[in-house]
Amino acid sequence: MKVAFCTQDMQHVDAHFGWAKNIAVYRVDRQGHAFLETFQFGGSMFEDGNEDKLVPKLEALADVAIVYLSAIGASAAARVVAKKIHPVKVEATETIPALLEKLVQTLNGNPPPWLRKAMGETPQFHFDEEEV
Repeated sequence: MKVAFCTQDMQHVDAHFGWAKNIAVYRVDRQGHAFLETFQFGGSMFEDGNEDKLVPKLEALADVAIVYLSAIGASAAARVVAKKIHPVKVEATETIPALLEKLVQTLNGNPPPWLRKAMGETPQFHFDEEEV
């Protein structure tokens, strides 16, 4: 799955979703992680209420399952969730490499249902084939 990180310095999740200058995207699976690309954004990112600034970010994250961020506004969160992207708020001191390692460990352990869904896994239900 693809995972994104809102970052100003490319090392930490230190950016509000709407204000992020960079969004770094990684591929993450049970075997590990790999950097894929960085989307860079400019313009008037700091204007509250400017919903147009979100359009390029939402388009860039079209195939991302999870986005890590330091904060997100209610309107932006609703738009992210509507795109079936799971926003995860973390402290700005969290480093991207540490979060990637934690995510891989979680994938190899017992991931919560929302993470299984993000990975594209669906629970398998087995019913006895009994006639009623």
